[in-house]
Amino acid sequence: MRQITEKAHAKINLGLDVLGRRADGYHLVRMIMQTIGLHDDLVLEQTGDGAEEDFSVTLETDSSEIPAGSDNLLCRAMDRMASVCGLRGHYHVRLTKRIPVAAGMAGGSTDAAAACRALRTLSGAQVTDEQLQAMLLPLGADIPYCVTGGTQLSEGIGEVLTPLPEPPACTLVIVKPPVAVSTAQVYRDLDSLPDYRHPDIDGQIEALRSGDLCRLAGLCDNVLELVTGEAYPMIGALENFFTERGALVSRMSGSGPTVFAIFAEEDREKAEAALQEMEADARFTDCRGFLTSFSSGRSREE
Repeated sequence: MRQITEKAHAKINLGLDVLGRRADGYHLVRMIMQTIGLHDDLVLEQTGDGAEEDFSVTLETDSSEIPAGSDNLLCRAMDRMASVCGLRGHYHVRLTKRIPVAAGMAGGSTDAAAACRALRTLSGAQVTDEQLQAMLLPLGADIPYCVTGGTQLSEGIGEVLTPLPEPPACTLVIVKPPVAVSTAQVYRDLDSLPDYRHPDIDGQIEALRSGDLCRLAGLCDNVLELVTGEAYPMIGALENFFTERGALVSRMSGSGPTVFAIFAEEDREKAEAALQEMEADARFTDCRGFLTSFSSGRSREE
């Protein structure tokens, strides 16, 4: 029995702008995406001999918050890849979840991408990253980015990707408040606004190219926070909490509600102390906190 292990890394949005909406309802975005050290673990096993006439996949997970059947995004992505590539055989996935669910961190998308990378390796499918991204795009706009991860400019509906220089090293605090956010509703609410500010994405790209963490942090912004932040005041409270304790910046990721705080690399102890203080604060009961860093986003074991 052959198997392979993949780490499915979470992402944050260092910058997120919405430029409009297409006729089909998809929104046009301009975002700087960054993978972080927080990740799910995925083990893919080929349980048959590969000569079967059909393709099938089963999913086993330690999380009660996600479906374990064929309607899971991970299973649908693997089925699509198998259909396009003509793959056969029976596969079993064991998924250990660490990325919070419905957190604006692409947890489902990164699991799907990692599963398909693992399937490509085990099956020997001759599929490039670009081909994998194209075939998985219909299942979710974040999946193409998650196939490769790292630091990238994401445009269009998320499928136009441009690699960017990695940001300087830092310490990150990630906090998931105990609320679930509907991405579709967030975008509908944003559409109802007559106008809104637009983040300086070009300025962030310049900061990445010059290796200026302070400038990069100072330009972090997310237009979706105009909607989610108003609906959930805890987001702003968390951001203020961490900036008051030395973070260079604290912002919401994706459609929320997860908040990230960037500390200078040498301020790791300060970040740890801030996280511990947050966890003891009655205002933030049931928030889940993580200490991590930026990551290139891809690793595997065979």
